This record gives sequence, structure tokens and C-alpha cells, in this order.
Amino acid sequence: MEKDLLKYVLVPVNRAGWPFIAGALLLAVILALVWPPLVWLGLLLAAFCTYFFRDPDRFVPVRPGLVVSPADGLVSAVEPAVPPAELGMGDVSLMRVSIFLSVFDVHVNRVPTDGTITELAYHEGAFLNAAMDKASDLNERQSVRMTTSDGREIAFVQIAGLIARRIICNLTHGQSVRGGERFGLIRFGSRTDIYLPDGVAPMVIVGQRMIGGETIIADLTSSEEIRAGEIR
Repeated sequence: MEKDLLKYVLVPVNRAGWPFIAGALLLAVILALVWPPLVWLGLLLAAFCTYFFRDPDRFVPVRPGLVVSPADGLVSAVEPAVPPAELGMGDVSLMRVSIFLSVFDVHVNRVPTDGTITELAYHEGAFLNAAMDKASDLNERQSVRMTTSDGREIAFVQIAGLIARRIICNLTHGQSVRGGERFGLIRFGSRTDIYLPDGVAPMVIVGQRMIGGETIIADLTSSEEIRAGEIR
């Protein structure tokens, strides 16, 4: 029982965060040499980096056809949109779910469903507020196209934000992936978009909070229409 409790308290840190944590601790040492009370600034920064780069395990639903959220955060838009041109998916609009990540969200990204990676494309761009609609088109991004286990195509996009300056994507062309697996990370505030196959309706609504790898965004086997929602 105590071991299970510790798993929730002592959350693992993604390896991409260790250089930042080490740098903050080194800064704390330097500040302590300058004036001892300043050591707390470095320690607070190290604590924030440890919190930001947390990488908890997730309990992923594994029934065939389920599409899980690729990121933690808040659904900022559910609307038809054309996938990024660099993925070569044509100019037909697909249903897009946009997830905004604040600096307080877990920033590890996860694969939305089982399948094979068929295209990877990096696009240089601006660093506008990721919550803005035009961020999908104008901001720096890493786009991924994949073919699901039943032969349909899904795209998901890591988008840099106002203070994000580093997109990490560990996927390779032709790689077989499973839904919920970690595939990358965006540092310090960002956005993740997912484009569903034609005819598939999202099962989430604007304002809903996502848990990456756990929240079900869509069911490829369902004929359900787009959901409505309200605050209660």
C-alpha cells in the first residue's frame, strides 16, 4: 500500500528535464556563494523544472478503435480543418481537436492509437500564443501522419507556443506504435492538434480537460454524432 502511494507522490521526471534541473541546482550554488538567502531562488527554479518535466504513467484503454488524447490540457477547439500541407493529406477538411497546454500541464505527448507512422514533417514558424486559432497554421510545428491498424489515417501535430522553443519528437518513419505510448515533448506552454479520419466524430467538447493517453477523444467503430456540452 505504501509503495502504491509513493508512485503517486514521487512522479518520475522525463529525461529531457534533467539538464534544466541540474542547471537550476548549479545556479542555486552560485547564488548561495554570492549571498546565501538567494539560494532559495535557485531551489525554487529547480523545483519548478522538476514539476514541469514530470512524466507519470498512464492507464491506457486498449480496445481496438479507441483514439486517446495525445496530450494533457484543455480542449480549445473542435472544428473542421485541413491537415498541415506538409503531410500530403489533401485539402479536404477533417475534424480537428485542439488541446492547449499551460505551463502547469504534463507536457509529455502520447500516440493516439495503434498503427504505423507514415510521414513526419517539421515546419519552422512563429511563436504566437498557442491558444490562438492561427497558431495551427503560423507557429513552429512537428506534424505526424499515421495509418491506423484498420487502414485509416490520423494526423497529430505538436505546436510550439508563446514561450515554447523546443519540440521533441522521437518517432521514425515506418515505426509501429501503440496507443498511449510516449513519443515526445514540448517545452514550456504549447498546443497539440489531432485530425480524425473522415466521418469520425470527436467524443470531447470545448472546455473539457484531457489526460494524455487516458481520455478517449474518438471511437473509430462508433457512429455517434458530435457531442454537445454545458457547464453544470
